[in-house]
Amino acid sequence: MQLFYCKDISPNSYCTLDAEESRHAVRVLRLRAGDDINVTDGSGNLYLCKIIDANDRACIVEATANTSNQTIKHSDIHLAVAPTKNPARMEWLVEKAVEMGVGEITLLQCDHSERSFLKTDRLEKLAVSAMKQSLHTVLPRINPAVKLSDWLTQTIKQSGNQAIKLIAHCEADKPRTLLSEALKPGMDTVVLIGPEGDFSAEEISLAIESGFMPVSFGTARLRTETAALYAVAAFNLVNDKK
Repeated sequence: MQLFYCKDISPNSYCTLDAEESRHAVRVLRLRAGDDINVTDGSGNLYLCKIIDANDRACIVEATANTSNQTIKHSDIHLAVAPTKNPARMEWLVEKAVEMGVGEITLLQCDHSERSFLKTDRLEKLAVSAMKQSLHTVLPRINPAVKLSDWLTQTIKQSGNQAIKLIAHCEADKPRTLLSEALKPGMDTVVLIGPEGDFSAEEISLAIESGFMPVSFGTARLRTETAALYAVAAFNLVNDKK
């Protein structure tokens, strides 16, 4: 199935695909007026659509049927991660995390961050591509970089008391629970992943004071992007059993 994305699509209405989606449909796939395609709004809805105007810059489609809705989920994972020095590694992480299944990604500014800023527009495009590739119909939100301390005192309150809150750090002399033991099926989960230099002692203490449980990913020392993807994979494996 070829999947297209148009956030403004709605039942029994017309929608214009953006330039990139239009070019792929008309130039690459050589679709023409009258052909049927599948379009998602990124909010869980999948529509069967008919091409009305096969314009390779602004392809117009009509939503003829709502074929499924995947907005109802038992649980989701919010990945809060410090950007890596090499932006290509973050791009790889976003692509793979979206393919596996992630609900939200927040970029963090930490005390030991080597990169405190990363444009999200490129990451958002990769997320759309990964969503379509994996045939998901929910597009994860990608939040711009925010200081960890600010995020803990403000944004994290939105996760509610029901979410499992975890912080992965490398200080072996401090008590930590294995990630596999901390994850629970059917529970929303927030996971903090630090920069290459790890979280500072002050950040770890602040996170614990904010209700985060320290966790370990085992004896191997993982790169930032590897640890983040490990958490997403583990979360999905636990919830696949449900």
